[in-house]
Amino acid sequence: MGYKRFVQEILEYHRGKALGVILGLFFGWFAITYGLFKALFVTLCIAVGFFIGKRLDESNNIRHVFDRLFRDR
Repeated sequence: MGYKRFVQEILEYHRGKALGVILGLFFGWFAITYGLFKALFVTLCIAVGFFIGKRLDESNNIRHVFDRLFRDR
């Protein structure tokens, strides 16, 4: 089995596991290189960015997204 076929099978049948391994490897490397708290901060920033991007993709109205995020409570 060739490398291309192997990667295709992994992405087809085990996409979530492969993504988890890659993200875990990246986070571990970042934590070792820069420290745990910096790695956690960057991870939090990525999660917030993902959340905002997901909302933008779903609604296509940036004003509505920011109104919901920063509304008066």
